[in-house]
Amino acid sequence: MSLDSAPAEAGSPAGPVLAPGSTLGILGGGQLGRMIAVAAARLGLHVHVYCPDPLSPAFEVATAHTVAAYEDEAALQAFAAAVDVVTYEFENVPERTAAVLAAAVPVRPGPRSLAICQDRLSEKTFLSGLGIPVAAFAAVDSAEDLKAAAVRIGLPAVLKTRRMGYDGKGQTIIREGFDAGAAFAAIGAKPAILEAFVPFVLECSIVLARGLDGTVVPFDVAENRHEHHILKYTTVPATVSAATAAAAREIGTKVAAALGHVGTLAVELFLVRDADGERLVANEIAPRVHNSGHWTQDAAETCQFEQHVRAVAGWPLGRAGLIAPVEMENLIGDDAGRWSAILAEPGAHLHLYGKAEARPGRKMGHVNRLNPPPRG
Repeated sequence: MSLDSAPAEAGSPAGPVLAPGSTLGILGGGQLGRMIAVAAARLGLHVHVYCPDPLSPAFEVATAHTVAAYEDEAALQAFAAAVDVVTYEFENVPERTAAVLAAAVPVRPGPRSLAICQDRLSEKTFLSGLGIPVAAFAAVDSAEDLKAAAVRIGLPAVLKTRRMGYDGKGQTIIREGFDAGAAFAAIGAKPAILEAFVPFVLECSIVLARGLDGTVVPFDVAENRHEHHILKYTTVPATVSAATAAAAREIGTKVAAALGHVGTLAVELFLVRDADGERLVANEIAPRVHNSGHWTQDAAETCQFEQHVRAVAGWPLGRAGLIAPVEMENLIGDDAGRWSAILAEPGAHLHLYGKAEARPGRKMGHVNRLNPPPRG
C-alpha cells in the first residue's frame, strides 16, 4: 500500500491522499464498479473489488477480488487491510458493512451520503431542509397511514418503499378509488413514502464531482428519457434554458456540500414549465457514479468515472467541458445483440459490460453517439 503523507488542504475532510500504486477498494462488482476500476487502472492505481456475486463483471478488470457476503466481518476486515481507500458503486451498502470498513480505512463518499440516500424519507426531508423544491410527501408505515397521506397529498400519487428499489421496483401508483391494503401489500408492506405526482415536461439530471478539498466540478445538464421505468436515452445538451442549467448546478453543488460528499454524485430532477416559466423539482440523489453520466466517457473532457477516482484518491479534479453533443442509449436485454451494427455506425462508441446472460430489463451495455441526428 502506498500513501502520500501530505495533509489534505485546509477546509477539506481529514484523510490520506493516495499515490499512484495505491489500492482502491470497491464495494460492488457490477458495471459501475467495472468502469470505476478501468478508470483507476489507467491512473496507475490497483483495484480490489468486493462482491458476493462470483460472476461480477468488475472482477474481470480488477487486480484482486473478494467473493463474500457484505455481512461477513472477517472478510471485510481482510479487505480493509488490503486497500488504502474504499468506495462503492451502489448506495445500499449495509450500515454495519460501512461501519466495519470505516473503522479501519477511509470510506469515500462518507457515511452521511450513505445514510441520507439509502432512505427516501430521509432524502426528501434533507432536500426540503436545504430549500430545494421536492414533491409533497408523507411517511407511510401502514395501510391506515396510506389513506391519511392520500387525503393530505392528493391523488394520483406514487407509493415507494423507503429503502431499496430502483428502475421502477418497489413502487406503485395510487389513484382514486384505490385499495389501501392491496397497495401497501403490493410494495411488500414495508416502510414507505407517498409522493405527489409532479406535472413535469421532462426529466433531467446534474452529475458532478466533489473533491477531498471541497472543489466542485459539474458536468452539463443531461436530459433523460425512460422506457418501462428504466433509463433508455440521455441527451446532452439538454433542452433547458441557461437559467435552468445554472439552477441545476446550484442544486447539485448545495447537495454535495451539505453531505460533505467526496466523489461523483447525481441529482435527478423534474423540469416543470408553467405560466411563470421553468422550474426544477428534485426527485432523487445518487451518491455515486450514475447511469445518466455515462455519456461523459466519450463526450466530456474528463469522464465521471475518472472524476470519481480522482476525488476519492484526494487528487485534483479534471475539467468537465462538453466535447460534442451526445446521445447515450442504454442497451437493455437483447439490445446488446446489435453490437456489430453499432460498431459500424459513424460516431458511435460502444461499451459492453461483460455480462454472461442477457435478460429482459438487464443493462448489458451502452452506446454514446457523438453529434447524433435529431430524434424524430
